[in-house]
Amino acid sequence: MCTVCGCGDSHIEGHQHEHDHAHPHAHEHHHGHDHHHDAEHASTQSVVIHHHYYHHGDVHHHVHYHIEGSAGSEPHSHDHSHSHPHEHSHQHPHDHEYEHAHHHESDGVVASNGDLHFGQGEAQTHVAGGSQKQLISIEQDILGKNNQVAEHNRQHFIAQNQLALNLMSSPGSGKTTLLTETIEQIKNQIGCAVIEGDQQTSNDADRIRATQVPAIQVNTGKGCHLDADMIHQAYHQLGDLEQGVLFIENVGNLVCPASFDLGEFSKVVILSVTEGADKPLKYPNMFAASNLMIINKIDLLPYVDFDVDECIANAKKINPTIQILKLSARTGEGMEAWTSWLIEQQQRVSLVAA
Repeated sequence: MCTVCGCGDSHIEGHQHEHDHAHPHAHEHHHGHDHHHDAEHASTQSVVIHHHYYHHGDVHHHVHYHIEGSAGSEPHSHDHSHSHPHEHSHQHPHDHEYEHAHHHESDGVVASNGDLHFGQGEAQTHVAGGSQKQLISIEQDILGKNNQVAEHNRQHFIAQNQLALNLMSSPGSGKTTLLTETIEQIKNQIGCAVIEGDQQTSNDADRIRATQVPAIQVNTGKGCHLDADMIHQAYHQLGDLEQGVLFIENVGNLVCPASFDLGEFSKVVILSVTEGADKPLKYPNMFAASNLMIINKIDLLPYVDFDVDECIANAKKINPTIQILKLSARTGEGMEAWTSWLIEQQQRVSLVAA
């Protein structure tokens, strides 16, 4: 969660207008957007989202939005002053040269040898100065606000007949290659657009744009996942889209993206045969949250030690209803089943929208 991983700055291509939301729900929603951005203009504008996590005794969560490239905007700085009248008095001598750990209630568990172990309480994690209950409260607050925006996104996608898919995987699974090959196969049958998430660079978005479909790059900086507000802002940079599929390529990470609803119709986890058949057991939240698992790079099966049946069995242990597809984006084997699944799912969205 963000209270642990310390997610940082994000930059969204093309963003130049702030959104004025009284609340993140759908029906009275006004955007001051010009939806006709050319590629050169999009590359010069961005929104920078700074997430600050400060803790000392009490844990504080600050989110600051800085819009770069807006008309009349000038460089500015923010000074934050935190006053914490905490006094610590320790009356016991230290005869050793290492730093002494002081136990604060609810921060962790003290073992018989005096060592303090964190991550055993209700939150299953630890931030210095924050109790387990404080961390649970903060995480619930972050996810609660995210889910409100996600629901708004979902209604917007349905209204515009967009099948939004959240593609998740570890780095190197072949996600972008799969995406470009998929787009080439279906773009003449159905509209496609992409929101591309990476910590840095626009390399993957550039690969997507080479297929002649609209794509927006979101750079998350230190952040390890996309959130609903990033998708909300990026989606409006794509302009008017024809009915089709909105692919959201999340940051390469098998942990954090599973916890954040983006408003997608389905979560799709991509696992390559070069990774290991035990991944569903090692990262259960990801596979529990996903509707579909794609086993990619099956053309490499003769050269790697990967048991497909074991991998599927492990995924079914975590999520008995998960669907499974096996394919190779490089050779095209299994791609027809994947593209047929996409068309079928998009038709389901159209029925909901109707």
